[in-house]
Amino acid sequence: MKTRNGIILICTGVAHFLLGVSPFAFGAQFSEFSKKYFFKISEGLSEFPLLNGEMNYENFASFWFVYFGLLLIPLGILVNYIENNNFELPKSFVISYLIVVLIGAFMIPFSGMTFLMLPHALFMLIQKNGDRERLTAKP
Repeated sequence: MKTRNGIILICTGVAHFLLGVSPFAFGAQFSEFSKKYFFKISEGLSEFPLLNGEMNYENFASFWFVYFGLLLIPLGILVNYIENNNFELPKSFVISYLIVVLIGAFMIPFSGMTFLMLPHALFMLIQKNGDRERLTAKP
C-alpha cells in the first residue's frame, strides 16, 4: 500500500485554512482583515503584554489558526515528494511531529489535533517501526 502521509497533511492544511476563514470559525475577523487588504492586521510585538501592549486575542487566534493550515500545505508537499520518490521520512521527523501533536492534544483535547492529527502521527510512527522491521528482517 502506498503511503499518503503528505496528502493527509495537505488535506488537513486546506481544511484548516477553509474552516478558519469560514463563518463557522473566524470569518468575522477575516472580513475585517480584508478591509485592510490583509496588511498590518496586528501591531505585532507592540501588542504583547510584556511590552505593555494590549493584545487582540481574537485576531491573534484567527491568524494563527489559518496560518497553521497554510504551513501544513508545504510541509505536506515535502512529505509527499519524499514518499513518492521512495525516500524515507527520518524517524526524528516522525517523533518530533508526534511530540508537537501530543502537546497540542494535551492543551486543546477537544480538537482536530486529538481526533485527526494524533491518530495520523501514531500511524506514521507505527508505519516507521514497520519499515524498520521489514528492512532488518532476514529472508
